[in-house]
Amino acid sequence: MAGSNAELIGQAYRAFATGDIPAVLERLDADITWHVPGRSPLSGDYRGPDGVLDFFGRCQELSSGTLKVVADEILADGERVVVLSTVSAERLGRYWSSPEIHVWRVVDGRAVEFREFQGDQETEDAFWAA
Repeated sequence: MAGSNAELIGQAYRAFATGDIPAVLERLDADITWHVPGRSPLSGDYRGPDGVLDFFGRCQELSSGTLKVVADEILADGERVVVLSTVSAERLGRYWSSPEIHVWRVVDGRAVEFREFQGDQETEDAFWAA
């Protein structure tokens, strides 16, 4: 089961990288909770695929479509999948890149929870708020 959960999440990252957002949303539970910490315009709790789609839209709008999320390593144990990632974007002539940890919970083949942890919360908040 852990291997399939890791593969499911890996598929979502690969789909996001190619802009296949419908494929990402297919892997999410109808009641997914998506938590982004901090004090930036992206921070908050998003619910369901429509909430996640709203979050993705905000990210792309603020970054003029330059946001990239790379899954550097995927670790899984039971329902938990942890992704060590690198997130980058350009905004208002500035480039930003940071390590992040994404923690997923997968139940019955669907992602039901996502929590994001930034490498440098203050710098990330400042980048998105500028």
